[in-house]
Amino acid sequence: MEEKEIPLAEDQTMEGVDINSDDSIPGTSHLNDTLADESEVEKLKEDLKEQKDKYLRLFAEFDNFKRRTAKERIELSQTAGKEVVTSMLDVLDDCDRAEKQIQSTTDLNQIKEGVQLVFNKLRTTLQSKGLKAMESIGSEFDVEKHEAITEIPAPTPDLKGKVVDEVTKGYYLNDKLIRFAKVVVGK
Repeated sequence: MEEKEIPLAEDQTMEGVDINSDDSIPGTSHLNDTLADESEVEKLKEDLKEQKDKYLRLFAEFDNFKRRTAKERIELSQTAGKEVVTSMLDVLDDCDRAEKQIQSTTDLNQIKEGVQLVFNKLRTTLQSKGLKAMESIGSEFDVEKHEAITEIPAPTPDLKGKVVDEVTKGYYLNDKLIRFAKVVVGK
């Protein structure tokens, strides 16, 4: 399109006319508004596309994280007892040796001593893994730690409401109660 120069009349001057203004050419302000709107729409579309991409990547990363942690949790639960079982193998070996000795030895004191050593090793191994026996006899009956099997008349007045006998020991694992003590309570 060829530009035409429009001659100004002698009484017309260029003063007060901003040649950079959209209003300097009649009918072009609507065109410029439309172009500005289209460029803004394009910019918004580009931002939306970028945000969608970020969202999809984040969603995929989170999904991968969920799968990985689920797999790790399954593997952990399958091998959780491995350390304890491995440490118990030494005790099992001692039990096997004690069994052979029991069959070949007639000395009752040696058998008792050997069995006692195996029991001590078992207790020590379990304690090293965080197992702790609950001391109940003579303590106040506590429903949070004890399960009363029966009540008997207290042998002495100071044993009323206290644990008189322990049928089954209670245990803690790393200071968390894992088994209630089954006890006999004095009344």
